[in-house]
Amino acid sequence: MAVSSSGAVHPFLRRRFNFNLKHQFKMCLHLKFSSCPYSELRVGSALLTEDGQIFSGCNVENACFYLSLCAERTAINKAVSEGHRKLKAIAVSSDLEDRVIPPCGACRQVIREFGDIPVFMTKVDGSYTMMTLEELLPLSWGAEYLRKQEMDSPKRN
Repeated sequence: MAVSSSGAVHPFLRRRFNFNLKHQFKMCLHLKFSSCPYSELRVGSALLTEDGQIFSGCNVENACFYLSLCAERTAINKAVSEGHRKLKAIAVSSDLEDRVIPPCGACRQVIREFGDIPVFMTKVDGSYTMMTLEELLPLSWGAEYLRKQEMDSPKRN
């Protein structure tokens, strides 16, 4: 886990991910577009793809709660719909001042589909916590389990 109280980017992170955290967190400010009439918790996300494209997202709530869409999934859906499937890192922020906001379980599982990428969680003041997806979702379920089942299944005529 990489933690910065100042929001400064560690040189290793800058080289490895080419991910200017201050800029990405500003992209997370799309949280201002959030539609959150029920929770009143505005969340924004910025996604960096392998080829350097940045996709932003915000949460969109619905009275039928399970139809709501989180910021992280919004950003991922935007990237995938534009043909980007290789993700490099994702950042998430909210308007909470006293703590970072981690992705929910559903978002962690969706991120998992695209690999064990770093997840940067930030506070309003720019400080952040970085964790890998494996740290956030240990022993996760993925496509490799489905492929194994297909391989182990007897062939039917």
